[in-house]
Amino acid sequence: MRFRKSAHAIYKTEYHLVWIPRYRRKIFAKGVKEYTEKILSHIPELYPDIELVKLNVQEDHVHMVVVIPPRIAVADAIQYIKTQSAKKLKAKFPFMQKTYTRKGGIWSRGYCVSCIGLNEKEILAYVEHQEKEDKGQLQLTLP
Repeated sequence: MRFRKSAHAIYKTEYHLVWIPRYRRKIFAKGVKEYTEKILSHIPELYPDIELVKLNVQEDHVHMVVVIPPRIAVADAIQYIKTQSAKKLKAKFPFMQKTYTRKGGIWSRGYCVSCIGLNEKEILAYVEHQEKEDKGQLQLTLP
């Protein structure tokens, strides 16, 4: 995985996200699972700052590995992903409108998030090569 650059930061913020449908119902049967994967794989098109690394939809829960820039709160990103996917799932599958009332929603309120960090070898390599990168970016010649 590579470092990303924004206007004022260099970051490598990967998160493992897991969440479940309300009441942990096994709603991801054959057609629903494929459609859910399709929706979630297109989240970066709706929210370009989020990068999807890996996706796995199980029968009763979802796993995602995503890169979220430091300027975006993880909770906000998860809320956006869950909201957008729930709208599309309810529109596509009428049984979900009956199963999950408007008030309750498809997804459970909670989620699990863990950081995927750097290992020591990557940190040491970054520190070692940072000086070379900095010197390459700033080359002034004085008269």
